[in-house]
Amino acid sequence: MANTMLVTLSSSAVVAPNYWSDPRNGINYIVAVQTPQSRVDSVNTLMNTSVTPGTAGPPQLLSNLATLERREVPAVISHSNVQPVFDVYANVQDSDLGSVAAAVQQIAAELRPKLPPGHTIAVRGQVESMNSAFLRLGLGLIFAVLLVYLLMVVNFQSWLDPFIIITALPAGFCGIVWMLFVTHTTFSVPALMGAIMSVGVATANSILVVTFANDQMLEGHDSRTAALAAGATRLRPVLMTALAMVLGMLPMSLGLGEGGEQNAPLGRAVIGGLLVATFATLFLVPLVYSVLRRRPPREDFLTDPAPDHGAPTTSTQESSNA
Repeated sequence: MANTMLVTLSSSAVVAPNYWSDPRNGINYIVAVQTPQSRVDSVNTLMNTSVTPGTAGPPQLLSNLATLERREVPAVISHSNVQPVFDVYANVQDSDLGSVAAAVQQIAAELRPKLPPGHTIAVRGQVESMNSAFLRLGLGLIFAVLLVYLLMVVNFQSWLDPFIIITALPAGFCGIVWMLFVTHTTFSVPALMGAIMSVGVATANSILVVTFANDQMLEGHDSRTAALAAGATRLRPVLMTALAMVLGMLPMSLGLGEGGEQNAPLGRAVIGGLLVATFATLFLVPLVYSVLRRRPPREDFLTDPAPDHGAPTTSTQESSNA
């Protein structure tokens, strides 16, 4: 109950209100009597303070009503979710936040079994924000890939062609990891945003290749010939699109200027993802297309044979002659 009052009142001081009515204007005022802090200069002075009970009765010394105990307490008590907490701060220096967070989590895991009952350890601060951002962007990346796939299913009226198109995306993700490793860049929120950007460009380039290969299949070519023709014909558009994106992200990836290092992971992730994804678009996607579409399309989709009107025409002519 005492803890509940402490939280509710934000204080441990409780004063019984005494009302005094001003005879001049009839307004009631609350009057509280308090010993000046300057007069409480020792423990004995505090314990000899007179306290008037709420009920009628003579004043009593505080020493007759309470006991005093000396103990060490923190100067400031912080609260989190109404619970009192002890904050232990850790600064990040010459390292990234993810590495420091992993080290702190390991220390916390070792200390949890040694804590008294009712106590726990929670890692808060920037680590919470980082984990929340990673979770949201990771779900956003998965949702983006799924949405792109479903849109391509509607466009191509097929489940196979969109699958062939997105086979370039794993290669793009490998390129992102490779570029971040080579440049000694930590995996951060901007890098994850760059991964989402790479998904869009790599998918657009793969659509060009698969669409041209489908057109070649409709003209009667087999899947291998159609895939080779698509890779050769769409080489220039794919390279121009990827090169324009890479050159646009190059200044950002260098981290030039004040605060440039914050956005550098985004540019490096886009460049690394596009370099490998472009290679996969021109070589891996045609290879997968030729394997999965090895069965030739049906004849009724290849040609539209003209109807044979010879016999009916002859019959009509014979009827006319008759």
